[in-house]
Amino acid sequence: MKTNHLKKTVLAFALLLAGSTISFAQCDKPVMLIASATNYYNAKGELQRSKDEETIITLTKTQIIIAPGDEDHKMTGDIKTYTCNWSTPYKEGKTVVTTVFTDGGKSLNATVTIEGKAGKITATMETAEMPDMKIQVVADKFE
Repeated sequence: MKTNHLKKTVLAFALLLAGSTISFAQCDKPVMLIASATNYYNAKGELQRSKDEETIITLTKTQIIIAPGDEDHKMTGDIKTYTCNWSTPYKEGKTVVTTVFTDGGKSLNATVTIEGKAGKITATMETAEMPDMKIQVVADKFE
């Protein structure tokens, strides 16, 4: 009986390790998210406005770049913290990064969360300097 239990434990550990390897492999790769609209929410999560614009978010292990439709507002930040956990690559999971963006001489302490639920990928940015606003895009393309 103990041998059977040991086999099940080893099998469970192997499956867990395989899932972690898939998640890590995905997390180790650069990611580009392209969206066609930007939504602005208040602190209560109520949509305040929406703007049709192509936004490209590029995430590497060391840097995040957000380029909204207007190149003049391109924001670049070095990654301070990085957590990544995807059970199904690009469909189910979450990546959370903290950074300090520089935009036209201003600094923004930001948390960017890229999340997949049922195959829908969203990116949400929150900043310490604007605690009453969340900016979110829904990916049209994620690679």
